Amino acid sequence: MAPSSQKQWSVSGTDKGFDGLEFKDAAVPKAGENEVLVKLHGASLNYRDLIIPLGKYPFPTQFPVVPGSDGAGEVIEVGSKVTKWKKGERVVTLFNQGHQYGPVDVAASGTGLGGVLDGSLRQYGVFNEAGLVRAPKNLDFIEASTLTCAALTSWNALYGLRPLKPGETVLVQGTGGVSIFALQFAKAAGATVIATTSSKEKAETLKKLGADHVINYREDPNWGETAKKLTSNGAGVDHIIEVGGAGTTAQSLKAIKFEGIISVIGFLGGAKVESSILETLSSICTARGVYVGSKALMEDMVAAIEANDIHPVVDQKVFTLDKTREAYEYMWAQSHFGKVGIKIE
Repeated sequence: MAPSSQKQWSVSGTDKGFDGLEFKDAAVPKAGENEVLVKLHGASLNYRDLIIPLGKYPFPTQFPVVPGSDGAGEVIEVGSKVTKWKKGERVVTLFNQGHQYGPVDVAASGTGLGGVLDGSLRQYGVFNEAGLVRAPKNLDFIEASTLTCAALTSWNALYGLRPLKPGETVLVQGTGGVSIFALQFAKAAGATVIATTSSKEKAETLKKLGADHVINYREDPNWGETAKKLTSNGAGVDHIIEVGGAGTTAQSLKAIKFEGIISVIGFLGGAKVESSILETLSSICTARGVYVGSKALMEDMVAAIEANDIHPVVDQKVFTLDKTREAYEYMWAQSHFGKVGIKIE
């Protein structure tokens, strides 16, 4: 039996920044006939969680809201008409609860956990039975929680439009969650991976994770041309995971192969882009915005994670639920490597 009350975080709006994060008591929600109650055991943060209270998130939000899209836990109650889940099963949250399969649409884009719908930074959550995915058997709860947003986004980038093939080349930028997952997924698929970073320490870690080539973009500002030269016959990179925005798109366009795909995922380097969309013609490539992914893609990804025994890279500093505000500050200061995990008792 679940208790009647719980601890949870809430975001009141965008006018107070991180001061708009409140930790308080709340009722444990009741599961409806098509819903399940989950005892959450792990959560993780994304850049998106940080910019929602700062008012910089470009997708739908509705306040007040329990923040966090990423959560993993155990089913403890099931509604009378639920057929998919049983008590005791380990599950992971689906980012956009309405995005079940196929391309995302406007309606599904308005079902994001931690933006419009109450998210994972609480002890208990009720979710529609279709809004959860089976947790991989080889992962603990904090590792599994990291799959909801960053992992699924990178899987969609590599498999959602034109699936990655063995022997192709993938370029990942930096050491954020999406980039590291893309590196791991690409290596599991038999691809060659080129990674960019700004530090020698991170370069060594990227090599340990399997990167075939690492380019320091501070030392080599024309890294796009360097990356292209590293590919077979200098033809260019098949898939680029573009997370830098204005700071990196020009170089990505130099690195891409004819008919290659640039998956545009973030704008860490700024949102005002100097490159024009017309450059996709001179580079003969596809530039595609990626908004996480569907439940069908996530189930494929979970199967691949189990088959290849892939473990997410989680920062060595794991926070408890009551220290979530400190976790936001830690991630904002870019003190982390990989995913920032939160343990929920």
